[in-house]
Amino acid sequence: MRPLRASGGVALLATLLACAVASEGPAAAPADPARNGAPGAASALAGGVPAAAIRYNRLGYLPDGPKVAVLCSRDAALPDGFRVLDAAGGEVRGTAPLTQEPGLGGCRAAARLDFTGVRAPGEYTLVAGPYRAPVRIDPGAYRGVADSLLAYMRQQRSGFNPLFRDSVHHRTDAILVDHPDSGTFIPVAGGWADAADYLQYVTTSAHATFSMMAAWRDHPTAFADGHDASGLPGANGVPDVLDEARWGLEWLSKMHPRPDLILNQIGDDRDHMHLDLPTTDSSDYGWGRGGLRPVYPCTGRPQGLLEHRNRSDGKASTAGKMAAAFALGALLFGDDASPGRDTTFARILADKARTAYRVGREFPGVCQTAPARAPYFYEEANWVDDMELAASQLHALTGEPRFLREALEYAAREPVTPWMGADTARHYEWYPWHNYGHYEIWRTAGEERDVVADYYRRGLERVAARAGNGFRIGIPFIWCSNDVMVSYATQAWLYRAMTGDASFRVHEQAAVDWLFGTNPWGTSMIVGLPLDADHPTDPHSVVATELGYLTQKGGLVDGPVYGTIFENLLYVTLRDPDEYAAWNTGRIVYHDDWGDYSTNEPIMDGTAALVYVLAALSAG
Repeated sequence: MRPLRASGGVALLATLLACAVASEGPAAAPADPARNGAPGAASALAGGVPAAAIRYNRLGYLPDGPKVAVLCSRDAALPDGFRVLDAAGGEVRGTAPLTQEPGLGGCRAAARLDFTGVRAPGEYTLVAGPYRAPVRIDPGAYRGVADSLLAYMRQQRSGFNPLFRDSVHHRTDAILVDHPDSGTFIPVAGGWADAADYLQYVTTSAHATFSMMAAWRDHPTAFADGHDASGLPGANGVPDVLDEARWGLEWLSKMHPRPDLILNQIGDDRDHMHLDLPTTDSSDYGWGRGGLRPVYPCTGRPQGLLEHRNRSDGKASTAGKMAAAFALGALLFGDDASPGRDTTFARILADKARTAYRVGREFPGVCQTAPARAPYFYEEANWVDDMELAASQLHALTGEPRFLREALEYAAREPVTPWMGADTARHYEWYPWHNYGHYEIWRTAGEERDVVADYYRRGLERVAARAGNGFRIGIPFIWCSNDVMVSYATQAWLYRAMTGDASFRVHEQAAVDWLFGTNPWGTSMIVGLPLDADHPTDPHSVVATELGYLTQKGGLVDGPVYGTIFENLLYVTLRDPDEYAAWNTGRIVYHDDWGDYSTNEPIMDGTAALVYVLAALSAG
């Protein structure tokens, strides 16, 4: 995540890509009268903005799931009740009373409009006093949505990029730095850019790769085959999600070129000095503008070549994530029934899973990302969750009992991911935000199943205890809060699948609903989803600026942050009037503005993590 600066146009490339962008939808989203309020609102405060608005899941609601919208009031005044009307205007549910609850953000008060009892598919209208909102109940509300997120993943590719149909950018990666063999060229081209910049991190890429593979393994019917391995349109007999996961695995394999070397990162924040498309990246790392980029290894010590340094003290956080992705990849691509079967590739992955895990065992601790000129880096502080996941996957791959024992030992050291129940955290301090390891142990364990399921329960309870507001949201609004929201929904779904216990079903759905519009701003947090409702149209991305925002379709943006974070980050300046100003009056803020990289920058890892949740919902 990083600030960008203005630059000139790229008319030639814009023309070249016109067909590709047009295939993703119109150049601008349809006008949305509910952006700053509710259609038909009669009561308004100064400035003509309604005093309240009904916030709802703009994608739709499942017939058998919780169905709740939230009336968000700016002045704490609420109607007495609400009704549900069908498409013909007939009343399908009479007036139900509303109870005032604490608000969130710019909502001084809130009330939950619970219409879970309405189960028949169809179009409905919620009516609460002068406020109205259209809602949809549809068993296919999430069908195909997980697949649609892959459009964003494909356009994040480094090396050959299907959006640009070009492989010239970053093909000369990279020169090894901060190592006894510094200056050596190591071929590591490939992978994904992390966000709107072109830095590449193993820690986020490995988690993204694992999430997509797990989504296909657990919910294969959610995915189709519309693109080939290069990401271009055209079926190749392999689900697109496996093609994308393999793209990640091939890059991760390059980042572990020999048993004793774990590479962690390509580029650093010197990338941020110039605003360019990936095909014209003119960053200068000392080898000339647009020249070679550095690749940083995990060293087990603090790292940073210029003014700033991180606090690394080991290699296990990166090595563990790598090993987990390699082992699951070996399982999936080595499976005789897999549509992507490649036994040679699977054997390579299996070997690398063992060697990466061995590095993690030998060098416990965290390998954080490396800063350069700016003080920002991913401040990961935990690593036993990564090694737990790696051990669980090696157990699944090999059947060796020692890996299960070690996985359980790691799990007991961090039963609950530390952000759960907290009010704040450092940037990516407890990454990844949910621990897949507990679920992966549960998949292959025996009597230990109840132990790891209880670990999940304890974390979910801590967050739910903070969710006393009308939105039922209890996460901390740190930088990349949407990542945390996705992780809460994922852990809650996994716990429910493991135990059948629906105690957190309402909070699970509230997290998903939040991402699709049940939030103080009434907007989806995914670019272009749904296309006919409010969603980010001015994301922090040079590709979006130069070639149209729908190039980022399917990308999850960072999400709202505490106002104190927004006010204290460097280089954050809104370039347009704040269309959400009326709803940015509380403790948390969100801006659909190119100038706010803290809330409106699409992120690769959060997008890939969301693939799992949406695949699960698609499958019912």
